[in-house]
Amino acid sequence: QKIKMNYKINDEIFNAFPDLETERLLLTEFVTNDAEELFKMRSDERVLKYLDRDPHKSVEESKLMIEVMITAYNNKEGINWIIRKKDTYVVIGYIGYWRMRKEDVRAEIGYAMKPDYWGNGYMQEALAKVIEFGFKVFCLHSIEANVNPNNLSSIKLLEKFGFKREAYFKEDYFYNGKFFDSAIYCLLETDN
Repeated sequence: QKIKMNYKINDEIFNAFPDLETERLLLTEFVTNDAEELFKMRSDERVLKYLDRDPHKSVEESKLMIEVMITAYNNKEGINWIIRKKDTYVVIGYIGYWRMRKEDVRAEIGYAMKPDYWGNGYMQEALAKVIEFGFKVFCLHSIEANVNPNNLSSIKLLEKFGFKREAYFKEDYFYNGKFFDSAIYCLLETDN
């Protein structure tokens, strides 16, 4: 096993957006025209159940979220892909590295999928590709996931890829008048 001497993320990924492809999926750059599809996800109570975020009230709100993602990419602060089925080009979800800590060569991963497509292995397929990209191309040392501890399907998915729980915070997140716990999972490049 080789040890990297120069720990530094690969900033070159921000020069041209890296589209990714799997057997059944295309992972492409968000554009403002995707706001309608993002709205369908971010206003669906089933999707939001463990996100602990307010539902989007309008397509305009989803458009603003996309603009934030585009700005994050342009500022070299994050990268987000919209997930499409390759055969139909239909949008089924999104995935990305939201919170980067460049000095620690670490990024937080996040994802969501339309409920109609749950249980078909699509997110597993997308996650495999984005993890591979994270370590081999982006040159991350570690990938973090912050999960609502009740989101057992997401935890199961992360554990399938070797993520280990490294922290559990009691009532550290305040949302909608209630405190929620957070579970922090991590995957190191050396575990991969």
